[in-house]
Amino acid sequence: MKSNVRAAVIQDGSVPFNPAATTAKTCQLIADAAAQGVELALFPEAFIGTYPKGLTFDAPVGQRRPEGRDEYLRYADGAITIDGPELRQVCTAARKHGVFVVLGIVERLGSTLYCTVVFVDPKRGLIGQRRKLMPTGAERLIWGFGDGSTLDVMPSELGRIGAVICWENYMPALRMSQYAQQVEIYCAPTADDRDTWLPTMRHIALEGRCYVLSVCQYITRGAFGPEYRGVIGSEADHVLMRGAGVIIDPLGQVLAGPVFDQQAIIVADLERDALVRSKLDFDPVGHYARPDVFSLHVDREAKQAVHF
Repeated sequence: MKSNVRAAVIQDGSVPFNPAATTAKTCQLIADAAAQGVELALFPEAFIGTYPKGLTFDAPVGQRRPEGRDEYLRYADGAITIDGPELRQVCTAARKHGVFVVLGIVERLGSTLYCTVVFVDPKRGLIGQRRKLMPTGAERLIWGFGDGSTLDVMPSELGRIGAVICWENYMPALRMSQYAQQVEIYCAPTADDRDTWLPTMRHIALEGRCYVLSVCQYITRGAFGPEYRGVIGSEADHVLMRGAGVIIDPLGQVLAGPVFDQQAIIVADLERDALVRSKLDFDPVGHYARPDVFSLHVDREAKQAVHF
């Protein structure tokens, strides 16, 4: 890791179902962060493409209603592709402002949508992606399952950067796969803004002896428009996601945040030496591991439904 890295979590909301407007907003937020000297910026889960908080897509057990299919059409039309114009614009903004961007998107691949995180290096452009392995609850209706081929930690001039999305952070084996790749800056974009999320993030920082950055969107129901058929809240000012952005050091101490109920760029300085100091008494894949008793097998092969 570089000696010192100024990092930020970008606590803001999508322009729902409007990838062009959200991309423009993303690029402006990159510029705003850069003006504060930020070198690494983490955006929330599903930022470009929308997290449809409260939608049911009219899919009770045993039935799918036409209205829900119409909602899905709108949602799918708002997803983006890896090679599309939205990410090209983000790459341009990252290069212009010298910011490494970790960004949550809803990715469309063929006829399936994925909850994905992309890594944008200011010099090299798009260098990798992470598809969510395990969508949670009703997310499984609208998002496909990722595989082990996108579990890589990304080497960069700033350090080794990884991403684990929302409740994937409750999967111990997945966390271990990140630690084994010597992750230094562990990014956790999420849709979970509950009080229970902070202790999870502090635990991971202590367990992995790494910096942990986490952020959820801050967005109200009104942002989704008056015709939104979500079942959570009814008033335009009802907060659907309240932020909870936080940055934590490798010994579990909170450096910045958590911030609730407002838009914010939450900034902290990360020091390489703190990573080294933290390993004195604990390294989960080194001197504190017990490979004679425990081992983890990770299948990194991309899975195809059809082989020709």
